[in-house]
Amino acid sequence: MSDLTIVLRSLSVRRFSTGLVVLLVALSAGLLLAILSLRSAGERAFERGTGNAHLLVSKDGSPLASVLNGLFYANPPKAPIAYAQLAQLRGSFPWAMFVPTAIGDSYRGFPVVATTGEFFTAFQPVLGEPWVFAEGRAFERNFEVVLGASVARETGLRMGAQLVMTHGSGKSREGGDEHAHVHEEYSFTVVGILAPTGSPHDRALFSDLESSWMLHAHDRFEREGTHKTVTPSDLVEGDRVVTGVLLRLPSRDPLSAPPALVSQYDRMRRDGSITVAIPSNEVQRLFAIVKSIDVLFVAMAAATLVSSACAILLSMINSMSERRRQVAILRVLGASPARIFWLVLTESTVIGLAGAALGVAVCAVVLFAATQWLLSAHGIMIAPQLDARSAVLVAMGTTLLAGIAGIVPSALAYRTPVSRNLRPIG
Repeated sequence: MSDLTIVLRSLSVRRFSTGLVVLLVALSAGLLLAILSLRSAGERAFERGTGNAHLLVSKDGSPLASVLNGLFYANPPKAPIAYAQLAQLRGSFPWAMFVPTAIGDSYRGFPVVATTGEFFTAFQPVLGEPWVFAEGRAFERNFEVVLGASVARETGLRMGAQLVMTHGSGKSREGGDEHAHVHEEYSFTVVGILAPTGSPHDRALFSDLESSWMLHAHDRFEREGTHKTVTPSDLVEGDRVVTGVLLRLPSRDPLSAPPALVSQYDRMRRDGSITVAIPSNEVQRLFAIVKSIDVLFVAMAAATLVSSACAILLSMINSMSERRRQVAILRVLGASPARIFWLVLTESTVIGLAGAALGVAVCAVVLFAATQWLLSAHGIMIAPQLDARSAVLVAMGTTLLAGIAGIVPSALAYRTPVSRNLRPIG
């Protein structure tokens, strides 16, 4: 009988406790692998979500808040950009793309982005990947709306459906914001449904700016005590505000930043009334901020892996009291103390190896659940890849820890007295 056969039979006799320890090792190794895989995938996903905008202008408190609110729709921007300042900004440089946006309304908790038709022709939700309509077209008239892919899927809205907007975000409405109310006087018609982009834009609705301005002009008239149906002719300059502007400079290479980007960025930053952000740079800064937390998660997963090695140690020490007679019989059959030592050490190593192999499956399940949650909850598509080098290192580390955990029970087996443990039972 080979040594491996002896080890496997010994493990099968204690299949329940062995299975639990293998599962614990698998969960620890799988969690560590998943965290390592998600680290780089998350940064790539956020960089993907910035689209092809070179600059983003808003009045948020910081460039990072500007990017999170204007492109990832984390919160509605707080302060608007006046129409006169918008016109001044438009004429300050021969922009290749100038797309104003107004964010603040919502539909069933999904953000509504009021913008211009150039949003669908010049702006790309993902760099190098223009918009594709699964159904219908872009808005062409007032009170037409285009749905992001996730909005259409989760709400069940179809082409031609009628809907009304909520002034304010759904979150603020649930929180009791007295300014959040439904604009039941004006219904929007669904004229287009976008194909999935794997970006936060999938969880947004898009309408024209003039319709948004009319909704807020209606609120202005109500505050003045006047009740009327608002038309474009009723709009005043104070109604024509936006919350952000997506800018792109002329560039020969659509995939790289033009030389004039730095100079224009520095020029615009001198205006203290606006906040200017380079979206890709802010994403890099965001991940630089969270990198310390990322290391903490890796450390916690590694600590869990060490605890699983302790579980192997305790499990095998407890089993040694029941296996002394088995060890004594092996000694009588000719097994040397050194062979007994290596048999027990091999047993613990096999547990670690099995746990590491099962950990790859656990990692796959965790990655699938994480990607689906991020896509459905935030519209962020991540594509984590299980790095072969990381998988090998984690498997080797897990097996090594299991082997180290087996040294103490192996030493106990090595020192097991034969005569004492061969006495008749009872």
